[in-house]
Amino acid sequence: MQYPANITKGDQAFVVTFRDIPEAITQGYTYDEAIEMAEDALLTAMDFYFEDNRPVPSPSQPQKDEVLITLPVSASTKVMLLNLLLEEHVSQAELAKRMGIRPQQVTRIVNLEHTTKIDTVEQAFKALGRKLSITAM
Repeated sequence: MQYPANITKGDQAFVVTFRDIPEAITQGYTYDEAIEMAEDALLTAMDFYFEDNRPVPSPSQPQKDEVLITLPVSASTKVMLLNLLLEEHVSQAELAKRMGIRPQQVTRIVNLEHTTKIDTVEQAFKALGRKLSITAM
């Protein structure tokens, strides 16, 4: 997933904001530092959606002068899983039941800070009747 970011030069720093993820705001003293900080801010902002159990907005098309900031694949798949759970009105306990695993394991699957094998995320999608697809761009 790639989210468009607006980078503006301020008096002493480059300020980064995201139209789709308004919680992600950061800055850097150089342009390159602003990009690095933007990647971190975007990932950190995702935690708010997970904590509040609310859908993460999909990235919109970039507008002129915006740059694309990439969310790590591991986080992107978990974002897609969270959105699917909410869309289908399936609780984590129900997902655990469908996958034949303990509820604590699902809690880790949907935790952005926990490293989860991609095969495990794929199994969660299958339990929801969907197929996880990752494409190279």
